[in-house]
Amino acid sequence: MAATDGRATCSPVTILIPVLGDQLSFDLSSLNGVDPADAVILMMEVADETTYVRHHKTKLVYILSAMRHHAEALRAAGWRVDYVALDDPANEGSFTGEMARAIQRHAPDRIIVTEAGEWRVAAMLDSWETLFGLPVDIRPDTRFLCSHGEFAAWAEGRKTLTMEFFYRIMRVKAELLLDDGKPTGGRWNFDKENRKPARGDLLMPRPLAFAPDAITQAVIALVEQRFRNHPGSLDGFDYAVTAQDSERQAASFFSNALPQFGDYEDAMLTGERHLWHSILSPYINSGLLDPLDLCRRAEAEYRAGRAPLNSVEGYIRQIIGWREYMRGIYWREGPDYVDRNFLGHTRALPGWYWTGETDMHCLRETLGQTLASAHAHHIQRLMVTGNFALLIGADPKQVHQWYLEVYLDAYEWVELPNTLGMSQFGDGGLLGSKPYMSSGAYINRMSDYCRDCRYAVGKRIGEDACPFNALYWDFLERHRDKLGDNNRLAMPYRTWDKMAPADQAATREQAAGFLATLDASGDAGY
Repeated sequence: MAATDGRATCSPVTILIPVLGDQLSFDLSSLNGVDPADAVILMMEVADETTYVRHHKTKLVYILSAMRHHAEALRAAGWRVDYVALDDPANEGSFTGEMARAIQRHAPDRIIVTEAGEWRVAAMLDSWETLFGLPVDIRPDTRFLCSHGEFAAWAEGRKTLTMEFFYRIMRVKAELLLDDGKPTGGRWNFDKENRKPARGDLLMPRPLAFAPDAITQAVIALVEQRFRNHPGSLDGFDYAVTAQDSERQAASFFSNALPQFGDYEDAMLTGERHLWHSILSPYINSGLLDPLDLCRRAEAEYRAGRAPLNSVEGYIRQIIGWREYMRGIYWREGPDYVDRNFLGHTRALPGWYWTGETDMHCLRETLGQTLASAHAHHIQRLMVTGNFALLIGADPKQVHQWYLEVYLDAYEWVELPNTLGMSQFGDGGLLGSKPYMSSGAYINRMSDYCRDCRYAVGKRIGEDACPFNALYWDFLERHRDKLGDNNRLAMPYRTWDKMAPADQAATREQAAGFLATLDASGDAGY
């Protein structure tokens, strides 16, 4: 795409509308009520946004290609689009720098923009009115069900911010899965029915694959040339990059995978990246798909008898429950949330988080598919990579940065609370009532990973003992001063206390030996 596309202004421009890389929606609030003849849309590929962390190459290709395709769709719909490509020699490398150049080109009377998704970008938007001397209308992002004010009002005065109660309010507001004002099926939550392990199945659904077109191929070449030191591979890039193809992927999910999604949403299998998951979160978070529309379509599948209630409720809860809740937490807690470290963890992540080269099969499998495709489902993230990072005492801020780097759907507003709060317990229980950690037993129950591992999942002590086992008990004892009175951990602490002192000492020595080996390897960080 030429750097000068859309630059010529044939008639006076009243309004300049910047559209960011996670705002690829036609129903964007900044476009509502605007006559395309009075406006020019500015889309910017800038160095600051591609390098503030070392984004996975696949993530960069997806976002840049989706932006370029969306620009073409906007033009086809009658909008004038001023598109600044990353390799434009005059590119200033920042949103603010490119806004200044665009104002010089178009001399607008005012700026309209949809609010940013992240604190870092929001601060830029807030500075523009003073910096440019123009009125800046920052509009709410109406693609979300819950506004910042609504979430703050819900959270005000509560001792605990339990997601389940927030989710119920969102269900009622959206009028999803309700019968005469009561939850369909008599319950709000069917999560207990969604924890089945899976077996390999030749009939397992597969998401659609999309061959890169000329625009995507050009972006692949750009990323390979410019971001060689970023993690990940671009071999076999096959993600959708348009609203139309994203819609095709959604239709495929509803027809082929949703019926069994609930049963197996926590399952993990060697060699199976997707199982029955939708793989729609990248398209939702960038704006190509409407989240509420997907929820309504999922409910329609249940009403038509094509999908069971536990699957549909579980899918809807992920979107209007967890997704909206994470956004609410992010904006309520503020920019210093990223620095919280309740457990005082400081260890660097092992370097093999960026290579996948480890003898622990569960980690090798999860990291391998992450590096290959920028995707892993929520249990792989929470109970494999996140669980291990928590047990070894990894710095939660570094863990957050790693997740932000490597996953296609990771934007800070949704990734940070999930990682620092839910996975690493860095906020001390604001988001989760207990740390999400386990020994190897959970991974063995929910996957076939342990079958092909050189470590024995049933052993706690010894050269071939699963590292998760000793690390789990060591974690509990190490943090007894902060976690010992947590009611949800009462049972494991009782089990630990019943162990003979010699067994406890041997367990902690096993954990210390593993951690010392990890530190001494010199393979920490990237």
